[in-house]
Formats: sequence, structure tokens, C-alpha cells
Amino acid sequence: MLRSLVCAVALLPLAACGADKDGTSISINTSNGDGSVLAGFDGNGEASIDTPFFKGKVTLPNVKLDANNFDMNGVHLYPGSTIGSVNITAKNKPDAEEDGHVRVAFTSPASPAAVRDWLKTKLTSAGFTLTAEGNGLTGKTNEGEPFALDLVPNGSDMAKGVITIG
Repeated sequence: MLRSLVCAVALLPLAACGADKDGTSISINTSNGDGSVLAGFDGNGEASIDTPFFKGKVTLPNVKLDANNFDMNGVHLYPGSTIGSVNITAKNKPDAEEDGHVRVAFTSPASPAAVRDWLKTKLTSAGFTLTAEGNGLTGKTNEGEPFALDLVPNGSDMAKGVITIG
């Protein structure tokens, strides 16, 4: 699942261009025996890449991701949610197939309890094993990866959340 999320999120800037000044920031940090690759999109149009072979910056159209741009085994974020940042860390170790995580920070137009319950129902139907803990969820994805959802109130009937997979 982590590789699928990395590939999907890496292509999002091409598919989700917008004119908002307040875009989604995306960062990718991966390494293997050939060195590290750092790539980022700061949400204001500045994109950068730093690899052992190439380094550069470019200005691109701004990106604003929403609930439909992120999918976990066919489940999107709560309807009307907007994504503030996506951080991907994927480090391949010689003794493990993958070692990394994906963190997605978002806001939703509902209370933390409503977002938690909605996601728990949808993700459990998609094969996740989850337990409610306060305003959040913990458990495993359908592929056995660790999963955590942390939610806090953000004004009246709004929630800020962070999903961590891996």
C-alpha cells in the first residue's frame, strides 16, 4: 500500500492544479543504496528536487488537494475535506521490503467524532482493522500496515486531522 500511495501522490501535482494561493504542500523523502531523493511542492507553486544526480527548483501552478485526491483502498477522506500537506518517507533497508510512512494532514467540515465514525465504517468495510481511541482511530490497514488517525476540533463542527500509515 505504501508504494501505491507514493506513486499516486507523486502524480497528484499534475492532476490537481488550481489557482488558490493556499495550496497543499507535498514532500517525498526516499533513500536506498544509490542515495537519497528529496522532492517537495510547497503549496505556493515552488517545486524542488534534490537527488545524487540532479538538483533543481521550478515554479508550477498551485495545487489544492481535497477528499477525492486521496484514496485508501478505495476510501476517500470525509466529503468536503481539504488536504493541507502530504509527507512521504520511504526508505528501503536491505533486510526489509519497505520502511516508511505516509502522513496526510487535512481539515473536514464535521466534528471529530463524525469524521472518526464515518472513516471507521468506510475503512473497516475496506478491510482495515480499527479501534476508536478518543477522537481518533488506531489499527492496521488491509495489508497489515500500522494506521493511526488523530482528530482535534477546529472551531464549530470542523475537525483537523492527521492520518499516518506505516
